[in-house]
This record gives sequence, C-alpha cells and structure tokens, in this order.
Amino acid sequence: MSVLLVDIGNTRIKWAIWRNGRIGPMRAAAHAGWLRKDYERRIFGARPARISRIIVASVAGAPVDRRLAAAARSAAGVQPEFIRTSRRAAGVTTRYVDPWRLGVDRFVGAIGAHQIAGARAVCVVNAGTTVTIDLIDGMGVHRGGAILPGPQLMVHSLLKSTAGIARRAREAAARRSGRGHSRSLRAPDLFARSTKSAIGQGALYAVAALVDRAVAEARRLLGTVPLVLLSGGGVEQLEPLIRSRHIKANDLVLRGIAVHARLAVRAERSSR
Repeated sequence: MSVLLVDIGNTRIKWAIWRNGRIGPMRAAAHAGWLRKDYERRIFGARPARISRIIVASVAGAPVDRRLAAAARSAAGVQPEFIRTSRRAAGVTTRYVDPWRLGVDRFVGAIGAHQIAGARAVCVVNAGTTVTIDLIDGMGVHRGGAILPGPQLMVHSLLKSTAGIARRAREAAARRSGRGHSRSLRAPDLFARSTKSAIGQGALYAVAALVDRAVAEARRLLGTVPLVLLSGGGVEQLEPLIRSRHIKANDLVLRGIAVHARLAVRAERSSR
C-alpha cells in the first residue's frame, strides 16, 4: 500500500510517499498561483505505484484545498482525507482553549514530535512564512506555543512601514549594482555594516533568540530540558544562530500526518 502525505503551508507544499513503515524522500515547492493542472503535474506526474490514500494537512485555505482535491481525483482517482485539529489524537492532547483554532500543521507537527521524542518533552520550531514554537510534555500534552513573523515577513513589514529605512536600503542596493558587486551582504554576526544587512540580521537573531528563550521557559515550567526539533523552509538560515542543542526534522509534519492516520512510522530522527 502506498499513501501520499501532503502538507500545504501558506507558501510551500511538501509531499512524500509512505510505504511499508517508511516515509520516502520529501519534495517541496512554492505553490502560489498553482491551478489544478499544476498539482496534477507536480505531485501526481509520475507515480511508480498506485496510491491508495491521500492524507492532507492544509492551512492554505479552501480554494487551494479544492484545487488539490480535484487534481487528486483526476490524476489518482482518490478523494483526499483532510485532517482537522481535535482536542486529542494519536497520543497528543492540546490545552488550547479552542482546539479548532490551533493550526492543523502545528497539531500534526506536535504528534510527529511526540512520536520521535517518546517520554521526553519536546519543543517544536517550525520556520516558514511565520515561525511557530510549540511545547509538548513527556505525557503528550501540548502545553501551547508562540507565533511570530518569519524573518522575511519581519523584513518586509519593516521596509513597508519605514520609508527612510526602505529608501536607504534601495539606495545601497543600487550603488552595489552599479559597482557590479555580487557578494552577499549578510553579516557574520549581529552587528551589520549596512542598513539592508542590519534589517536581515535583526530579524534572524530575533527569531533565534526567542527559540533559546522558549527552551529556557520550557525548562523552568517542566523541570527538564526539552528535545528541540527544527523544521520548515527557513531553518537553514536560523540554525547557525540557535544556541540550544537541536535536531533537524524537516519531514515532521508529514510524519505527524502518517501517525495521525494510524500508519506505522519508524521513530527515526536526523541529527546535526
């Protein structure tokens, strides 16, 4: 049996095939502007085996969900199963006041994290358009979390709301273009030497600092240092700045989807 696991975020879609207890290689793409035919071509284009189920966690909204569902029916003859957040599932219980307000990506991410961590507390960091930080204790209780803009969203907001900074950043970019400079202005540390780099570094360090603070708060709350799992498309930039010991788990949401669907998944984890 082959099962297609799909994670649709605000910006990117990720997918992989589950088969015989293993999740295959994850693929990802930005899905802005995709039509039904794009989902058919990119996701269902050349499958080596028949897909018996398609299980989806989506926060992208109803129009995107409908296009994916239509593509699935057309290309694979399967009606997708869309996961919804509930008070408890697959060994995880959320303390959210209104469980339905907890994003399904965070919910299944917590399920995947608990499956990896077992009886150990775990702090899940998902870095994408937004950054979410969630704490799950060793009993599988989702204690809650924090949401903040991702670094790129912070930069965009700052440039949009402060004309002087935006102008200086544009002028600096124009001068570099005129001189033919192609090197990156990303500073090696917090104290940048250009306005554009200072904005970018400030956003990255702000997120990384909150991750480390979240780990400290979790330790104060639970009396133990949690396992930290990093996932999402923005992890590569953040990871070098995070001081807390951590493990990368880019397929965390897909793993949670599989566990939620009662598919056997081996508790593997990739460390750095």
